[in-house]
Amino acid sequence: MEQSAEEIKQNEAALDKFKMDFFDLHGKAAIITGGNTGLGQGYAVALAEAGADLFIPAHSRRGWATTGSMIEKRGQRVEFMQIDLTQSGAADKVVQKALATFGHIDILINNAGMIRRNPLLESKDEDWEAVININLNAVYHMSMAASKIFAEQKSGKIINIGSMLSFQGGKFIPSYTASKHGVAGLTKAFASEMGAYNVQVNAIAPGYIKTANTAPIRADKARNQEILDRIPAGHWAEPAELMGVAVFLSSKAADYVNGHVLAVDGGYLVR
Repeated sequence: MEQSAEEIKQNEAALDKFKMDFFDLHGKAAIITGGNTGLGQGYAVALAEAGADLFIPAHSRRGWATTGSMIEKRGQRVEFMQIDLTQSGAADKVVQKALATFGHIDILINNAGMIRRNPLLESKDEDWEAVININLNAVYHMSMAASKIFAEQKSGKIINIGSMLSFQGGKFIPSYTASKHGVAGLTKAFASEMGAYNVQVNAIAPGYIKTANTAPIRADKARNQEILDRIPAGHWAEPAELMGVAVFLSSKAADYVNGHVLAVDGGYLVR
């Protein structure tokens, strides 16, 4: 069936609105928790490459000089803040300091997290509490603090970091699995209400990525092969393979993406 002249006109109008600058983050300020090392550092540098200024709260000063240099080399501003995000009131302190630094915030990436590995019957209460506090409670409090600002300005992006364990039960990591299921739930709950304020809340669920945290798994030949056999892409991801997704979800190109947990897993979940 031929398109009508009106349909063609509407399609052309829609396409005319789409420009590559939809991914441009110049003029934006982003908070990335734990953005000083690892994948968090990658997200921070990727957003800086797209034009954003960065505010990075972190538990330690590790990686500050390197991360700062990488961001400033791209012509963007960066400010660090040493803080324990599990402490009462920490989220409000971070948001207020970011506002004082840049005058506005537009993006929050809840990246900070940890993992404790133990067989279920050997798990300790202190491990459960430590993981839940940073992986889930801090995500909630940071999202709440940012949402209050975003609701006032009628715009904002919140990006949480999930996991394959947002979908599966896993093994030897009950606290981590529970926290990442919780992150998926929080993402959807916040998206459901914050959409009315033109705020989009989504999550990235990384698959098997080459990082220091996964080095012990990759060193286990049997386990490594088991994982590779399940990934249609046939390889562990390089950290850079996650960065485009972070920029996309931070940009106006994702203005109609809300409440989604986006797996970046080489197809792992389809098998």
